[in-house]
Amino acid sequence: MDSHTTDTDAAESGGRPLTGLRVVALEHAVAAPLCSRHLADLGADVVKVENPAGGDLARGYDSVVRGQSAYFVWANRGKRSVALDLKTEDGRAVLAELLGHADVFVHNLGPGAVDRMGFGAEVLARRWPRLIACAISGYGATGPYRDHKAFDLLIQGEAGLLSVTGTPDQPAKVGISVADMCAGVYAMSAILAALLEREHTGRGRTIDISMLDCLAEWMMAPAYHQLYSGRQPSREGARHNMMVPYGVYRVGDHGHVNFAVQTAAQWRALCDQVLNRPDLTDHPGYRTNELRVRHRDSLEREIEREFAASAGVSDIAARLVAAGIPTGDVNDLAGLLDHPQLRARDRWFEAGSPGGPIRALRPPFDLGDDPAGSRDVPGLGEHTDEVLAEIRRGEHRR
Repeated sequence: MDSHTTDTDAAESGGRPLTGLRVVALEHAVAAPLCSRHLADLGADVVKVENPAGGDLARGYDSVVRGQSAYFVWANRGKRSVALDLKTEDGRAVLAELLGHADVFVHNLGPGAVDRMGFGAEVLARRWPRLIACAISGYGATGPYRDHKAFDLLIQGEAGLLSVTGTPDQPAKVGISVADMCAGVYAMSAILAALLEREHTGRGRTIDISMLDCLAEWMMAPAYHQLYSGRQPSREGARHNMMVPYGVYRVGDHGHVNFAVQTAAQWRALCDQVLNRPDLTDHPGYRTNELRVRHRDSLEREIEREFAASAGVSDIAARLVAAGIPTGDVNDLAGLLDHPQLRARDRWFEAGSPGGPIRALRPPFDLGDDPAGSRDVPGLGEHTDEVLAEIRRGEHRR
């Protein structure tokens, strides 16, 4: 990695893996901000460049977190915000200064926006050959859709996700921004690989991340069913469309249980120990998962008939556990926030923000410690003077 790291830097950041690296992020919404936030979690100094007139559009989504947007505070912890008007020559000149002191440039503005500013891929590679430049867009840098604007729901539709999500009567959007998140995580992975490569070659790389490409990759299991069987997997609500029984099932007291059968042993245990129906084990319509999917309706009626005759959710849940069948609760968000496993693993901490302290979740990658480092949410332009003073002194913070 670049020779920006000092012993003091490492001590201040707790020795996180990306200590000494600077990331310039020209970003908004979710995909690029999630990518750069995880780079910040790993120790990079992420400089978030925002428009002085409102900043990242996600800042305005809502005001539920002490006057701030839920999406923004989640995806932008640990960064420094610099406000630049990139419609002006002075603003673009400052961005060029920042890029001259950067290791990574991440951006996800609208189609062609970065090129029109004079920071297209070819320009970046020529001016800063060690820079790793990652562009995240809806459809990628080439192809007939390259200039189409894209948002998460649109990509869920384009990638076929809506065709397998929801009920038989009604498609449903996945309840989180899965296309954005998918692209952000793939972008982070590609950037880490490019940083490793630069150690050997001394050169940066241009990375083209398409939200459609990323989500299409995640859709390949159902797509293979379509390709090789000619059958579109069905929409099954909270149940799996390629494994049966697998999902949320009604119980007699109007509650639900959530469980998954994936192996022959689990299927036998379900029939013998949970349903008390050993006759179902070798039923000609249910012997294998493929048969059970084909005869889903009749089998699931049998399962819920037995569950209806039980003493209730606690009874069925206890039987599932005793039989060694994977099962879990169906929590609402309050249940997630108070989840005993997250508490036991000390997953929560307090972060600072312009509106006051907020509850935040630690990064999902456990590197064996929790080193110190900024995890605060930046105010718009909060670090402009600080960052510009550093680069003009030739310093590399952290």
